[in-house]
Amino acid sequence: MLQDVRLPKSEDLAFQHPCSFRTLRLPASACQYSFPCKIHFSPGILYSGAKIHMLPLSTITYRLLWAALLGSVIGIERSVRKRPAGMRTSLCVCVGAALFTILSSEIAKATGDASTTRIASNIVQGIGFLGAGVILRERGSVVGMTTASAIFAEAAIGMGAGGGMYRVSAVATAIVLSALTGLIYLENVLKLKCRYMLFRVTTDSAIDMVPEVHRIFKDQSIKLDNFQVNITGAKHIIQFDADVTQRQQGDVLAAMTRPGISIEMLPVERQSG
Repeated sequence: MLQDVRLPKSEDLAFQHPCSFRTLRLPASACQYSFPCKIHFSPGILYSGAKIHMLPLSTITYRLLWAALLGSVIGIERSVRKRPAGMRTSLCVCVGAALFTILSSEIAKATGDASTTRIASNIVQGIGFLGAGVILRERGSVVGMTTASAIFAEAAIGMGAGGGMYRVSAVATAIVLSALTGLIYLENVLKLKCRYMLFRVTTDSAIDMVPEVHRIFKDQSIKLDNFQVNITGAKHIIQFDADVTQRQQGDVLAAMTRPGISIEMLPVERQSG
């Protein structure tokens, strides 16, 4: 037996819902939403013959395992490169995002909420706080941006897996892995990823070392900044700054290393002006 409930005005109902009073007294299967809306799903209005199609446990388990697999694949790459967010973190991010996506839809069905993305929409905000935690300022440079971006992408992949978009989440994982593993070699080849470094060379005589330093960096097409020579006791200290890639750092270190010479390389912040 139907109970009397307070309903919105017909003008508001027509604006907010595609369902109307004409379909109100029909079973919830007549609802024009993909699942019964608030009007059809309210207590006392829903007919006993209406069915709620919830996801079976096997489907939910499969989606969570798929999210765990994709997160682990990205996490392995992060662990190999000794980055803060490794396999366990990546797995938890993907599984958590997938579970929130599933719960957002299932809870909406169970409560009659027309919005199935209310919970899932807050994942982006939560991941923003998590990503900010791995971004650090270290010795004048910002590190952790790639890891934070990977965490953001992992959450999106987890949402895709939780939503049943298996192929889309797999393609996204392949793209992220290609960016993390392949683009770093392209950056090194094109010398796109340089770091501003302070070089401090300690030697017994700077007379012979200064021309050699200029020659070595000229061969690498590296410009020297703030070049200076200081004398401390019996030692001469040659100090300068330069933009170098990781490969150039290794080449310079190999060319200048010899007995009686000490070399220090430290990341510094570029002085503006």
